[in-house]
Amino acid sequence: MPLPKEQYTSKDYWALPEGSRAELIDGQLYNMAPPSRIHQEITFQLARKLADYIDSKEGNCKVYPAPFAVNLDADDKNWVEPDISVICNPDKLTDRGCSGAPDFIVEVVSPSSRRMDYAHKVSLYLDAGVREYWIIDPLKKYTTVYLNEQDPAEFAPIIFPFESSIKVGIFSDLSINISQLL
Repeated sequence: MPLPKEQYTSKDYWALPEGSRAELIDGQLYNMAPPSRIHQEITFQLARKLADYIDSKEGNCKVYPAPFAVNLDADDKNWVEPDISVICNPDKLTDRGCSGAPDFIVEVVSPSSRRMDYAHKVSLYLDAGVREYWIIDPLKKYTTVYLNEQDPAEFAPIIFPFESSIKVGIFSDLSINISQLL
C-alpha cells in the first residue's frame, strides 16, 4: 500500500528514517514488511549459490541481497530493493547501490508483497531492461521465471515447482533447485 502523498522523489526515499524500508515505484513510496524466516533462508542460500558460482568462474558479476537500492531507470521515480540483484556491469554500481537495471533480479514472495511482485514489478523490471526475473513463492512452492532476452512474440513466464532444476538464463551452465536450498 503506498504512503499518502501525490509524488515522492529520490530525496524522499533517501530521507526515510534509519531502519525504515520502502520502495519508490512510479513516484509512490511503498512500505516493506520485515521478511519471514523462510524468506530469509531462501534469499541467503540462493545468493550464496550464485556468488559461489560466480567466484568459481572468476566472473565479474556481483550478487547483492536486500537491502540494496536499485535505481532501475536511473531517474527520480523508481528505487527498488529486490531480494537479490545480480549486476554484471561494474559501471552501474555506485555508493548508493545500482544505477540502471541489474542483469538478474529475484523476489521471494511475502504475503504483503504478492500483488506487487507478480503484477507491477514484472513490467517494471522487464521494461527497465532486467534480463532475467525470478519470483520465488514459498507458499505455493514454485518459481516463476521471466527471460527478457526471448523473442517478444514468444515471451511468456515459465513456472517451475521447487523440486525442478531451473537453468539460470544469464549463466549458461548453472541450474538451481530451490528445494535443495531449503
